[in-house]
Amino acid sequence: MANGKPERYGVSSGQTRLPIPAFDTPQKPKRNKYAFACSFLASMTSILLGYDIGVMSGAIIYIQKDLHISDVQKEVIMGILNVYSLLGSAAAGRTSDWIGRRYTIVFAGAIFFAGALLMGFATNYTFLMAGRFVAGIGVGYALMIAPVYTAEVAPASSRGFLTSFPEVFINFGILLGYVSNFAFSKLPTNIGWRFMLGIGAIPSIFLAVGVLAMPESPRWLVMQGRLGEAKRVLDRTSDSLEESKLRLSDIKEAAGIPENCDEDIVPITKQHNGEGVWRDLLFRPTPAVRHILMCGVGIHFFQQASGIDSVVLYSPEIFEKAGIRNDTDKLLATMAVGFTKTMFILVATFLLDKIGRRPLLLSSVAGMILSLMGLGFGLTIIEHSDHRLTWAVALCIATVLSYVAFFSIGMGPITWVYSSEIFPLKLRAQGCSMGVAMNRVTSGVISMTFISLYKAISIGGAFFLYGGIAVIALVFFYTLYPETQGKTLEEMETLFGTFFKWRSTLRALNEKKSETNGQISTRIAPDEAKVYIVFKLDKKSLDNICSSEIWSQMNGSFDKPNQAKEHPSESSEPKLHQR
Repeated sequence: MANGKPERYGVSSGQTRLPIPAFDTPQKPKRNKYAFACSFLASMTSILLGYDIGVMSGAIIYIQKDLHISDVQKEVIMGILNVYSLLGSAAAGRTSDWIGRRYTIVFAGAIFFAGALLMGFATNYTFLMAGRFVAGIGVGYALMIAPVYTAEVAPASSRGFLTSFPEVFINFGILLGYVSNFAFSKLPTNIGWRFMLGIGAIPSIFLAVGVLAMPESPRWLVMQGRLGEAKRVLDRTSDSLEESKLRLSDIKEAAGIPENCDEDIVPITKQHNGEGVWRDLLFRPTPAVRHILMCGVGIHFFQQASGIDSVVLYSPEIFEKAGIRNDTDKLLATMAVGFTKTMFILVATFLLDKIGRRPLLLSSVAGMILSLMGLGFGLTIIEHSDHRLTWAVALCIATVLSYVAFFSIGMGPITWVYSSEIFPLKLRAQGCSMGVAMNRVTSGVISMTFISLYKAISIGGAFFLYGGIAVIALVFFYTLYPETQGKTLEEMETLFGTFFKWRSTLRALNEKKSETNGQISTRIAPDEAKVYIVFKLDKKSLDNICSSEIWSQMNGSFDKPNQAKEHPSESSEPKLHQR
């Protein structure tokens, strides 16, 4: 007390306070601009997939008129790129381990460039299918490598924000595709769709050039024994030098390199042809790896099985079933879908590292369920009505927009963030490849069966089916998926392995961290005979201590610094109350 007034936390102004730097509230690190730039460039590969999805939704209207293709051929040409991309995603893991993450991105852009040109110059259905085959391989490469590179470059404090970039660019690419449809829709039918598809080669040129300015992934460099280069990259992409050293130490441990090894180049026993990786991933996985594999592949399955590609690819068809007949009006409504999707994915990128993965994912899926049920209801009412129902048309448009909004705020970006950060270093490339493969297979099945499905069970019934799948997804995510926010990539394995009991594992991990944070360490100053007490506490623990009587007892238990000189018989070290 000073002048009868208590000071904050019970410290009186008349007392000499011992400096305890660890009590200062830690400042949130600023966003690392270099890591931001690297992630931005790498994620631009996702524009390729997004553009193809968006542009095909409108181009198919004119392709069907020009080439006179059937509904079955229409379904196949819409969805076959997803199946072709399997070849790319399957090869991308090994390619990225062989030539590095950076040059794999360049390779993906080059393949897509060739595919876009082939589609733009296609003269018949067979030629068009060949172009989609080549472009599909490029898309498969891009889908796998962009999230992996971004997760390996990003610091833990902003990994969710940066790893969501691929999904942001997929949405931006979709919007560009929709805009391209509208822009070229006034051209002659036989020319317009070729411009829509062929102009997709342009982004891949800028991508290949821009990626050359990026550094290689530090984790890949360590796996190659290039520790000096990895350290320089980590120094530039980490929030602090201390974090850089910690990340390097964790990566070295995961790679089996001794922690005290500080040479720039170290010999590494290379595993050829993925030796041991597929065994550890599929044939003899640990419980943790099995749990990780279930989560990594499962989230990709449910992302697509809940019908997102049906909505994005067949938006004009859905709006036509809802009562919008004019081609231009359908394309404008489809542009609204692309705009909504892009806006909400931008919101999600800023919430991932603040709210966490789990809350966003669960709320996103719940919103998708309500939207799908509403869309199914609206389309069913319209289908069985003999006159135009304005309210039902408005309901269909609103639920399509709300569906893509809820998808973009959680399920869309978190699928890529979550699956790219949970796999152990040794298994990451191949594990992510399996996730992408599941994503593309499911997407291909959904997009190549949508017309046949709604003809069999009605278009409203198709969306009720997707809604039912989303309900299963919600239960699956709630029971099996732990929160990964703020965990380093090398800590992930400790979170997994107990399956439905992951909450107890997370609780034990947090308790262990609390014990570590509550440790008290002493540091002797060489120039003074004093002991400085450093409390390693988080803000919540500090507030709890300062609001209790412990602080007041400790506060009066330190001798003033000059007391040691006045009473030489006493110890020169400040006294700390036994409690």
